[in-house]
Amino acid sequence: MSTRSFIHALVLGGLLLGLSACGNDGRDAPMLPQQASASNEYRLGPGDQVRVTVFGQEQLSGDFAVDGSGNLAMPLIGEVKAANASVRGLEQAIATKLADGYVRDPKVSVEVRTFRPFYIMGEVNRPGQYNYANGMTAAQAVALAGGYTYRGRQDYVLITRAGDKTEYRAPPSATILPDDVVRVPERYF
Repeated sequence: MSTRSFIHALVLGGLLLGLSACGNDGRDAPMLPQQASASNEYRLGPGDQVRVTVFGQEQLSGDFAVDGSGNLAMPLIGEVKAANASVRGLEQAIATKLADGYVRDPKVSVEVRTFRPFYIMGEVNRPGQYNYANGMTAAQAVALAGGYTYRGRQDYVLITRAGDKTEYRAPPSATILPDDVVRVPERYF
């Protein structure tokens, strides 16, 4: 093989490698479904910390964590299912259990103290795990992670939802959820 043929083969191989890398930037990923991009009501899950207040019953009030099985361990009434419940739904579930022979006409308030985290990786300055804030967008998540690197694409991000292995393409204005994995792909030009 001549030197010239070797150089041509090397250049062609480099071009093919570069073109194959371009397909990995998520441009072909499906768009994030509209109903999944914005959820009106926060759903509790393992890792959330909540403050439960039972009015007039200080011994039943306090801060509680949703455990790995999705339950809250409450004094007197035991476990209450919290996974996938809204805050209002959890208030009703606790009040119903308390009204079953423990407290007459219970008034219960639930407040989320600490949300489950989300994860961001790829072309951001500080990839990692971050605390979620209700209503957070992908652009806010990137800002929290120190902004885009020099090579980061700024026109879309890739989001993988908890329980779904599909990576979706989404605009920076897309709402993220707790347990989401946000990836900022690399731009090539």
